[in-house]
Amino acid sequence: MTDIDSSRRTFVARAALATAAAAAAPALAQEGQKQPGAPTAPRAADYPKPPFPVQQQPWPGLASQMTPRPDHGETSYKGSGRLAGKRALITGGDSGIGRAAAIAYAREGADVAINYLPAEERDAREVVELIRSTGRKAVAIPGDLRDEAFCQRLVEEAARELGGLDILVNNAARQQTKPAIANISSEDFDATLKTNVYAPFWLTKAAVARMGPGAVIVNTSSEQASDPSEDLVDYALTRAAVLNFTKSMAKQLAPKGIRVNAVAPGPFWTPLQVSGGATPEKLQKFGSQSPLGRPGQPAEIASLYVAAADPALSYSTGQIFGATGGGGQPA
Repeated sequence: MTDIDSSRRTFVARAALATAAAAAAPALAQEGQKQPGAPTAPRAADYPKPPFPVQQQPWPGLASQMTPRPDHGETSYKGSGRLAGKRALITGGDSGIGRAAAIAYAREGADVAINYLPAEERDAREVVELIRSTGRKAVAIPGDLRDEAFCQRLVEEAARELGGLDILVNNAARQQTKPAIANISSEDFDATLKTNVYAPFWLTKAAVARMGPGAVIVNTSSEQASDPSEDLVDYALTRAAVLNFTKSMAKQLAPKGIRVNAVAPGPFWTPLQVSGGATPEKLQKFGSQSPLGRPGQPAEIASLYVAAADPALSYSTGQIFGATGGGGQPA
């Protein structure tokens, strides 16, 4: 055998091995084998289903004290630069859906400011560290959104600290279950309306004054907007208001090049539920009535908040992105 023949056989053998490895790669990926150090993405089939342990927390609740603890995508969300260089303000960014959006935005390349109530500082600190671990800037601004003056300061401070504002996510909400309208005090009603409707109005008004073409506002609505529960009267009406606010503002701001979209979640496992949003009895079977038979995890909706703000979807405004576990969505 000549040296040339030997070299050719070695080359053919190596090529065959490479081809076999390439063919096997998809199968290995389907079996869940990952490269060392890659984040472990939970499978939807592995997410917890009811019944859940009996638990209650004082409003506004902490994700860090929930059982089971929600998945916000801390170890699984992988970005691809869809929001590179953007500057975002997210209300309710300490836990739940807002936290998942903050993690996703940072990993997509955005600098992020989060707002939360002072009582949620413990959860907020975790989010700040998660954002900074991606190499992005994190700004924490605690305060009560029921105060118009604070809402104005919040937008001003976020824009100053981030060097501008490209994305506003109106996500923070108040939800308290009440069996009958007689149980909803004027104080309760006022707190829910100010948190869920007044604050997005005030924040949007302040943000638009600082936004330019290409900016995006993302609101959080709910399946409650079109299929309200009998014990969430005040909360449900605010979600319908946000839905219409989104559509009207999308038309108003289109000539300015500013898009406005909304995300409408179904039942999601967040502190909103364990801090008065559901009765202890309802909480034990929370999400069981959805076609998927469980509540969603915040990590499962984060990508919709990215899509709602993604510059690549520049023709999408006034759109409602739903995630209800098969339960339909508001139109």
